[in-house]
Amino acid sequence: MEETSREAVATAVQRVAGMLQRSDQLDKVEQYRRREARKKASVEARLKAAIQSQLDGVRTGLTQLHSALLDVKDIQSSLADVSKDWRQSINTIENLKDVKDAVVQHSQLAAAVENLKNIFSVPEIVGETQQLIEQAELLQAHRKLMELECSRDDLMYEQYRMDSRNTSDMHLISIYFEDVQGLSDELAKQLWMVLQRSMVTVRRDPTMLVSVVRIIEREEKIDRRMVDRKKQTGFIPPGRPKKWKDKMFEVLEGTVSTRIEGTQAVTREADKMWLVRLLEITRKYVLDDLIVVKNLMVQCFPPHYNTFNRFFRLYHNAVSMRVKELASEDLEANEIVSLLTWVLNTYKSVEMMGHPELCSECDIHQLEPLLPREVVDDLLSKYVKTFTSNITGWLRKALETDKKDWQKDTEPEADQDGYYQTTLPAIVFQMFEQNLQVAAQIDGDFKEKVLKLCLKQMNTFLLRYREEAVSYKEEHLRDRQLPQCYVQYMIAIINNCQTFKESINSLKRKYSQSSEPTDSDAAIERTLNEVAKEGCQFLLDEVFLDLESHLNELLTRKWLTGSHAVDTICVTVEDYFNDFNKIKKPFNQEMTSEALRRVVVEYIKAVMQKRITFKNPDERKEGAERMMKEADQFKFLFRKLAGEDTDWLCGAITAIAEVFKLTDPTLLFLEVSTLVSKYPDIREEHIQALLAVRGDASREMRQMIIGTLSENKVSHSGVTQSIFKDDVVLNLRMCRLLKMNKPL
Repeated sequence: MEETSREAVATAVQRVAGMLQRSDQLDKVEQYRRREARKKASVEARLKAAIQSQLDGVRTGLTQLHSALLDVKDIQSSLADVSKDWRQSINTIENLKDVKDAVVQHSQLAAAVENLKNIFSVPEIVGETQQLIEQAELLQAHRKLMELECSRDDLMYEQYRMDSRNTSDMHLISIYFEDVQGLSDELAKQLWMVLQRSMVTVRRDPTMLVSVVRIIEREEKIDRRMVDRKKQTGFIPPGRPKKWKDKMFEVLEGTVSTRIEGTQAVTREADKMWLVRLLEITRKYVLDDLIVVKNLMVQCFPPHYNTFNRFFRLYHNAVSMRVKELASEDLEANEIVSLLTWVLNTYKSVEMMGHPELCSECDIHQLEPLLPREVVDDLLSKYVKTFTSNITGWLRKALETDKKDWQKDTEPEADQDGYYQTTLPAIVFQMFEQNLQVAAQIDGDFKEKVLKLCLKQMNTFLLRYREEAVSYKEEHLRDRQLPQCYVQYMIAIINNCQTFKESINSLKRKYSQSSEPTDSDAAIERTLNEVAKEGCQFLLDEVFLDLESHLNELLTRKWLTGSHAVDTICVTVEDYFNDFNKIKKPFNQEMTSEALRRVVVEYIKAVMQKRITFKNPDERKEGAERMMKEADQFKFLFRKLAGEDTDWLCGAITAIAEVFKLTDPTLLFLEVSTLVSKYPDIREEHIQALLAVRGDASREMRQMIIGTLSENKVSHSGVTQSIFKDDVVLNLRMCRLLKMNKPL
């Protein structure tokens, strides 16, 4: 206490010191004293109130403890009285055993009396019940059946209570009521028959279906009651629980499965479209049945059955099982597509499970897939394998058919623009289009896969097409009279290449999500260009075979004295190009340019082969003028055919003519230099040949010109066009070898 008092004094001193830190605060001492007095009075009042409250609580607790003590004493006294009475009543209870037995016997006799009427009329009731079942009066039949079962069960229960080990009496009751179980089984058969025809019954006589459901619900209640009594007494009547509700769902499930399995009306042997028909019948049956369930059958079952969703699941499971069976069969390619299209697209569409009348009752997105993903993948792989094999055969047959057309004596058909063509591109891409349309029905990824496969097969097919075109040309060269329409069909082959390109681009735009070029695209483009260019080359070979004799006359003595070789060449080329106008762009333009190049090259070859050597200036002048004239003829002809600039190629002939026309030999080097500057690909052998044909250049002059040009040789690596090509040089070298090996 002293320590607490000291702490209180110290705290008070500290507070007073805090209040009186300035001299002006001394005036407020009285005010501070009154405030502290009020605080002290307030604290003391709260302390008194708290102590008073504690005292009141203690007083109340003591009063309650005193009352509890009195109650305990009363209870103790009462228990003592009860114990005394119980000891005194033991003998009395033992004396009442006979009464207890009498009560049990009375209960059994009462049950017997209560069921006495039914017991004596069992055979009659059995007969009436049998007749009612046969007349399809199911509710009345069930009511009588319940009466019979109730009498039997009550008697058995009382016997069980009296002596559960007495099996002989139990057996006697069972024998007497043995027809009851048969009636129950017979009634159950009728119920199951009604349920099996539920789709028909609900339309014709829905009350019959309602009666069946009511009977099953009654039996379910009795089952529950019997099971509860068994838990209490250990007794349950024979045949219980019947579990007719579970059996009902099993019957409905079997009915749905039978409905789905019975949709196959024809086999593959009888109808190639058997699967399409089967799937369509299945779709119609399922949709019609579910609409009936929604609009009619739901009203015949209790709401807690969740009837529509239950049937929805039953049909889904039945269809899934049937589809799996179909998938396990040895299906053809078109059948695989029909099945997968139906499974992946039709099934959940508005034509079937997604029908507007059904959507309000269920969510189709919660349905599991009809087929597992691995089964779908296996079917797709099988289809791709079969499709690859089939399309290879189809392409082979299409090409064989086209080859037969190449041998015809009539010209090929022309398109709306007058270009020759065969039916091959249309046949090929009709096949591709049909298969891609089918693949698109399955899903986008598979469509892309089939498109890539088509393009891959197309590339292989075009390589074969190229080989056949070469064989066609070689066959023609063995007898140029056959086939009669060789040129026209070779033009059609070239045009087909352009048609193939356009068709491929059309397919990609229509069926591909990606615009990126692939390796197959590049390979196809390359092969088509090669086929078209080779075809153009074959046609030009045909032209130049006809021109061969006339080309051999160029730069000969006969040519110098008045040959009409170039006139004939121009007429022949123009005649051929009347047919070549039936070639599509850009190949016709490329072919015209190539024809001009080859004509000029052949002309230059004639010069380089030194078929003639001019003997005097007059011959050189006459030959040069003739060359210039013929160069102009070529210019006019090919400008007419192609509408393009021909000066550079034909100018080579004119430039060579200028070398021949020169009269002053001292200016020969200058003229040759001009020629070399215009055509940098000219070789030393070419210059030597030109000077040899000119005929007046001495050995020293030739060496000087060639030597000087060699020293000042201009690179021609950047030249895009070439006319003095290696083949010209090669021909020149071959001529030299032939001359060297020629016997003197």
